[in-house]
Amino acid sequence: MADTDFIPLPQSAGYAVLVGLGGVFAVGMMLTTYLLKRYNKEIITAEEFATAGRSVKSGLISAAVVSSWTWAATLLTSSTQVYKNGVFGSCGYAFGATAQITLFATLAIKAKERAPLARTYMEIIRARYGAPAHTVYIIWGLATNFMVTIMLITGGAATVRDLTGMHPVASCLLIGLSPTVYSVFGGIKATILTDYAHTVVLLIIILVFGFVTWATSPVLGSPGVVWDLVTRAGELYPVEGNHEGSYLTIHSRSGGIFFVITIASAFGNVFLDNGYYNKAFAANPASAYKGYILGSLAWLPIPAFCSLTMGLAGLALERTEQWPLKRPMTPEEVAAGLVLPNTASALLGKSGAVLSLIVTYMACTSAMSSELISVSTIVTYDIYRTYIHPTATGKKLIFISHISCGVFAYFMAAISIGLYYGNVSLGFLYELMGILSGGAVMGSVMTILSSKQNWQAITFSPPIAMSLAIMSWLVVCKTKFGSITYDNLFQDDAMLTGNVVSLLFPLITIPLFTFIFKPQNFDWKLLETRITKVDETEELMEATGKRHRDNEKLNPVMSDISVIASNLAESRRAKYSQDQMQLHKAFKTTAIVCVVVTICLVILFPMPLYGSKYIFSKKFFTGWVCVFFIWTFYTVFQVGIYPIWEGRATLFHMARGIYWDCTGQSHKLYEWQDSHPEDLHAVQSQIIAQLSQENSAGAPEVFESSVANDSRIDYQLSDEKK
Repeated sequence: MADTDFIPLPQSAGYAVLVGLGGVFAVGMMLTTYLLKRYNKEIITAEEFATAGRSVKSGLISAAVVSSWTWAATLLTSSTQVYKNGVFGSCGYAFGATAQITLFATLAIKAKERAPLARTYMEIIRARYGAPAHTVYIIWGLATNFMVTIMLITGGAATVRDLTGMHPVASCLLIGLSPTVYSVFGGIKATILTDYAHTVVLLIIILVFGFVTWATSPVLGSPGVVWDLVTRAGELYPVEGNHEGSYLTIHSRSGGIFFVITIASAFGNVFLDNGYYNKAFAANPASAYKGYILGSLAWLPIPAFCSLTMGLAGLALERTEQWPLKRPMTPEEVAAGLVLPNTASALLGKSGAVLSLIVTYMACTSAMSSELISVSTIVTYDIYRTYIHPTATGKKLIFISHISCGVFAYFMAAISIGLYYGNVSLGFLYELMGILSGGAVMGSVMTILSSKQNWQAITFSPPIAMSLAIMSWLVVCKTKFGSITYDNLFQDDAMLTGNVVSLLFPLITIPLFTFIFKPQNFDWKLLETRITKVDETEELMEATGKRHRDNEKLNPVMSDISVIASNLAESRRAKYSQDQMQLHKAFKTTAIVCVVVTICLVILFPMPLYGSKYIFSKKFFTGWVCVFFIWTFYTVFQVGIYPIWEGRATLFHMARGIYWDCTGQSHKLYEWQDSHPEDLHAVQSQIIAQLSQENSAGAPEVFESSVANDSRIDYQLSDEKK
């Protein structure tokens, strides 16, 4: 990375954000976890840590989806693409990466319906195919988490260094500190709540950038002025591959290639990242598909509007007195994702630098917390509980989850430091992602949607596809550019070839292996018995206590949560069955909606503009900006306001409990908890767990969790007997 000539903020500002602001969020979420534990009885058991009681509503799910998919590349890489290729860089990133979240809603429905007790999608793979396929997908799933986390840390560290001059080693080590702390204390529920807070802050800052660029800036201040300046930039410095060299056209060769790379890469990012399954499993049954569809529509304007604003403002201001570097950015600085922070400094001076520092930090840490929970869940349930200690209690599993969060965070920091000194950029890592992960996407999808796919197809397709993708990437690089170097490997044609081969080759291998080795014909009911619940009796007893321990004074809650949950389960059984039926019926409608939205985003919107070679007129450009500006306000409502409305009852209970404690009326809190056990989260979680287990009763086979019974051949015996 090239050294910058201008650093708008002191190093202390970097430490203030990474340590100070991060500490505020960590302490805030630890306090929130305590309040939920005291007033709503949210007990952090092993299942609660991984699934939040499977009762999160659609508003928080959509906010969590938006936050998880808003990472460093969402803001930095998208702005870089607009700076390099014009307006197609904006919708290329936004449209290309929205389709996957939308389509994932169909998997969220089927995963919850067919495996109601799952914590990871690898558990489903193991239940169907056994240890070989399970091992392959543990490797690919963890590799996906590793790549995403490395991108978060490297992109964030580059921005902190550019804005404050802070040493990148310190940045890499400190970025993950705050999310590690609150993830360890609160599990996925703390992650989801922090996602909400981070997303609200991020949206406010993006709107500030938008209002300044398009309305209040003395230099820019309107879409018309930006259009004039960007048009002039296209005439003086035309973009190779764009129609007439203009930045204001969708007809962009490099932009189109990046669009396809984004589509291929994003499939691996979403469909192999257990963090998205974590949120699906944590959702209330009726909220899973709604959360993902609404979340995808709420996410789209974040990269679209932010990159359109900051990328074009950067082009307009780069050769003016406002530009902080007093020179154009070098290719290394552009590849590192420094368009956004430099543009923010040009727009608002030091205030803009501070805002860009905060918004990048919010994007990095919110997504990183999701990766932490994802990896800890895989390590705890797919590795430790499956192959090391199958009879581990919930207390032991929570300990493993905590340890794995900390180890993973700082292992990734160490790798990120090495990549920094190796001059590997965020943009390179983003495009490399699809080459490494794309080959496993189809297998994971068919595991949940198709009963035919056999263990040979899912086990061998990922390594074959990745090997061919890497080979294609290197061959194109060598034949077209003469030598295999870092810069040549980063060229559009080489990256495009590798990404497409990786994603599409399993379309050949999976049907071929399934035909050659015969279909599995899997009975979905087996998933309900092969994926088992953790024994949490000890944790619940310790957390709730017995009434006699305090002589019936200020008693923590009821005598036994499990007994109370059993007594209340009968009244909830009909509702649970109704939710399961709703999931089944919603699949077809959701699939149609998701496919239509995807076709619109990938084909109907961009392709006519690409084919017509239309260059945006000033009036059309103004309308284009206004559409995404207005769409951003929908995002504010969906992920900022709607979750508060959905959670109003919980907020009321908590506020009332705090008031009773502050006024010396704590006895009312315990009286209310004793008389309204159905409203307490710990009871609701146990009811859901009990009903899920009852629902699986009568399945044709009980799966033993020992490694000895993990044979893929044994899994098919019941089907052969039929």
